[in-house]
Amino acid sequence: MAAMAAEKRASSKARKVAKAPVPAKRGKPVQARASGTKTAAKKKAAKKVAAAPPAPKKTKASAAKAGTPAPKAAKPAKKATSSTRPATAASAAAGPGEGDAAPSFALLDHQGQKLSSGELAGKPYVIYFYPKDDTPGCTTEACGFRDTEAEFGSVGVRIVGVSPDSVASHQRFASKYGLPFTLLSDPEQALASQYGVWALKKNYGREYMGIVRSTFLVDAEGVIRKVWRGVRVNGHVADVQAAAAALS
Repeated sequence: MAAMAAEKRASSKARKVAKAPVPAKRGKPVQARASGTKTAAKKKAAKKVAAAPPAPKKTKASAAKAGTPAPKAAKPAKKATSSTRPATAASAAAGPGEGDAAPSFALLDHQGQKLSSGELAGKPYVIYFYPKDDTPGCTTEACGFRDTEAEFGSVGVRIVGVSPDSVASHQRFASKYGLPFTLLSDPEQALASQYGVWALKKNYGREYMGIVRSTFLVDAEGVIRKVWRGVRVNGHVADVQAAAAALS
């Protein structure tokens, strides 16, 4: 009886073991879930990338906000300037031309003596206007008339220079360079204005009122025969001399 009871218990235990589920190995289900989660995340990220709009182009403003310096724009090419050329009139005032009567005047010369246009009547003369005593261009021009004064005299033409400088300044200028002709002081630019040579000038970007270097050849009747405005010094005296010789 005892043996039969033991056999029954063994048989019952075997049946329970056969019915019990086999336990899964630890870690495998977790790995499967983790692998599936990663795959799903990758797919989701890929969808986001595909749906995302294209990145905007960088501008100067966005680059500045981001702290990245924007590329410098190319500088425009500089325009060619004529800085080595003498100043010219930006707006020439109205003045007499060839065939017009020469303006009358009465001014002090470099010796402090008054000279009037009436005293010059009956003989031709050259009256030239220059900006300032003892400056490079004005000195070159004055010395040019000095060196050819005899040639002008041979055809009966007198030379008269005019600038806004004082009588004292003219005295120093004439003495320093041995100028044999008359220099008139026109401090109020009265005669210069009558001839239309006191005008707005431009030089190196600066604007100012001043004398526009000019020369006038007046005949014995007081009529202007030749006009040179905005004179360039080199070769100018020779041109005036040729015109003066043609008068006689």
